[in-house]
Amino acid sequence: MNVRIRGIYTTALTRRFLDAGHAVVDASDPIRERFDAEFGTATHDVAVETTADRQGVGVTGAPDAVATAVESLSLSRDTLAWESPAPRDAVFDARVTETLGSGAVCDLGDCEGFLPFGNADDHVAVGDERRVRVDESAAPWTDRRPVLDTDVRVRAGPATLVHGAAGVSVDTRDDAAGRELAGMTDLLDVDPPEGWGLRWDDAATDADMGALETALSRAVDRAEAVPVDDPVAPVRRVAAPAATTWVWFGREARFALDDRRRDVTTTMHGHHRIKAASGDASRAVDFAEALSDDGGARADGEFPFEAVTDTFGPAVGDDVRLEHGKPDGRLIVLGRAAVTDRDADGTLTLRREMTAGGTYDALGVDRAAGDVATTKVREGRWWYPTVYRGADGERKGTYVNVCTPVECFPDAVRYVDLHVDVVKGPDGEVRRVDDDELDAAVDAGRVSEALAEKARSVASSLVEAL
Repeated sequence: MNVRIRGIYTTALTRRFLDAGHAVVDASDPIRERFDAEFGTATHDVAVETTADRQGVGVTGAPDAVATAVESLSLSRDTLAWESPAPRDAVFDARVTETLGSGAVCDLGDCEGFLPFGNADDHVAVGDERRVRVDESAAPWTDRRPVLDTDVRVRAGPATLVHGAAGVSVDTRDDAAGRELAGMTDLLDVDPPEGWGLRWDDAATDADMGALETALSRAVDRAEAVPVDDPVAPVRRVAAPAATTWVWFGREARFALDDRRRDVTTTMHGHHRIKAASGDASRAVDFAEALSDDGGARADGEFPFEAVTDTFGPAVGDDVRLEHGKPDGRLIVLGRAAVTDRDADGTLTLRREMTAGGTYDALGVDRAAGDVATTKVREGRWWYPTVYRGADGERKGTYVNVCTPVECFPDAVRYVDLHVDVVKGPDGEVRRVDDDELDAAVDAGRVSEALAEKARSVASSLVEAL
């Protein structure tokens, strides 16, 4: 059985499932680093995800696979499990029984669901009969109803089929990989059913052809089991392409999970008990354990950047603001950038899509729609480069900003610009610019001579390096 795991229990449960002879797929980078094991990109049979309140996990997938997974989650006497009467993507013919401020309560038979008004194409009133799909199932210990939608879709690993849609789309930040995957879909031996559109998740961009075909084939089987053309006849469950079981971990279970995690990596006593308390507590545990790996305080006196960013961010997939301070005290936000990579040395790669209009400062090159700016920043460095490329991938130039040491906060990259910069044009010419602005800032008393001298020295080194 292939299992995909996410959330605060991932390391312990990965150990648990591997020991039980199952395969863990689509593993996160930290899991790949912690385990001496192979983690493939095959389609998962079951997904195990920590609940929003961190009290347990939701297990969703093919019914037989869910039952097998739940057996592996039986950690202690205070581990409890409940099958959901409204599993994710189940389709119901429902009756509206009540309208609230933001949506409607719907009778599903064995339970109630909540249909946000924004998920309906028209007005919703008490007594309406609707065909709905469970978009978000709900753990029984939470004070909330399953969230419903009026679209019909089925999922199988990274493949989602949407009834009434058309074509192939890819939910990814990597446009090139998305285009490649959309093209590869035409080569598969399986086609979406008539009247269904296909959407690939980002994980599909790393999957091989066999995994893609397996996922799409399973999705097609599930779609064909949904009688979308049948008339609405409430109240009934029309189809349940997948099953969902909710597993709650008690205190003993959390300490048992600690033992499994401790087999793999540094784990403080009460790790999962503390993490289950709150988001802040969860991050504090990660921070303490990360520092513990370094002997508490770094012997070399260096700032524990990796430990801090692993715990508090920014992480790959986050967005950060580029906060460009000025020596006169102003702050200019250059925009928001997506963190696309983080190297072992702490370098963050940031990506921005540019809008048309004007030219790139000091490069003298027109800024066009579709241009992409790739910036690399490293905590503590006195400079950072940005490479501008056109929509065709052609390099338009490189701008290296000289600044006070960069700080990479969870939601922003911050520094103060020191005016002097180095640019490399599309023809390869390297120039140093804006020395006069730095001199003026020194004369105005906004930049000390010592700071200015450092900026000039950095700029000189950059010219030689480029």
